[in-house]
Amino acid sequence: MNTDERILVTGAAGFIGSNLLARLEADGFTNIVACDYLGSDNIKWRNVAKRSQVEFTSPDSLLSDLRQRRFDAIIHLGAISSTTATDADEILAVNYRLPIDLHEYCRIHGKRFIYASSAATYGNGEAGFDDRCDMEYLSSLCPLNLYGWSKNLFDKYLSRRGAFTSKAEASVAGLKFFNVYGPNEYHKGTQKSVIPSFYWQATNTDKIDLFRSNTPSVPDGEQKRDFVNVTDCVDVIVWMLHHTEARGLFNVGTGQPVSFARVAAITAQAAGSDAAINFIDMPESIRLQYQNYTCADITRLRSVGYDRQFTDAQEGITEYITHYLSQPDKFK
Repeated sequence: MNTDERILVTGAAGFIGSNLLARLEADGFTNIVACDYLGSDNIKWRNVAKRSQVEFTSPDSLLSDLRQRRFDAIIHLGAISSTTATDADEILAVNYRLPIDLHEYCRIHGKRFIYASSAATYGNGEAGFDDRCDMEYLSSLCPLNLYGWSKNLFDKYLSRRGAFTSKAEASVAGLKFFNVYGPNEYHKGTQKSVIPSFYWQATNTDKIDLFRSNTPSVPDGEQKRDFVNVTDCVDVIVWMLHHTEARGLFNVGTGQPVSFARVAAITAQAAGSDAAINFIDMPESIRLQYQNYTCADITRLRSVGYDRQFTDAQEGITEYITHYLSQPDKFK
């Protein structure tokens, strides 16, 4: 893709979106249209405050923009991403019907469509973490919350329409991001990664709180997640932008899950703290939705030619703390 082609990025002021804008700008793209709500919390706008080659548009005018302008690619990252969201009608409107409209634009015009699916589609992992895109497998998944359900619903819509095949009018790549961490996640509240919270505790108290296990088969603190650096996620998106032959669903994670106890230890070390781990009860409100283990199978991603190495937890968390969380300017 040429750097003068027009790219639409939704969710552009969010966590992954704002990091993507920084990367596209650094790569020389000059025709970027960023779509997002900035809100009134006086934080989210800071995610994009340093951008100079980006045009901003509102989600309220997005469908009008699609009718009036031509985009060469759409990267759809916007969503209601809270795993505790309860308004199913709002979730359907934002996470299902809107991406249908965006995909339809790309289908009609034969353009690249890259969108964020989610590892939340895998639920508790009983059906595995296989990024197959056939209806039989997608229908076997049991997400634990509305967010994961809505993402799987859209994946199934595209699969049913044959959108992942080489004969489809649009070139479609859905990315199942695992547990992403890194700069510009600060506006996400309780939905951000655990690392900023662990860092604050390590530097302001003498302990780091971890949930006790909710199942006898998993020791306290040994709940494991596939923590993936946001820079790696952006690398995959940009690679997909340039490799339109890669179609389907793709896990985006390291393939190396790390325990929360290990993440806490890395965080304390990087912060220069002697904070000890303190186990607390898991809130009843999340016990039934809690994932004790996630691990990305990245075989399909490798099979289409993506060969870059993912950042390991020690290096990524230390870099995040050293260059962002511990600095006055924490934004990318």
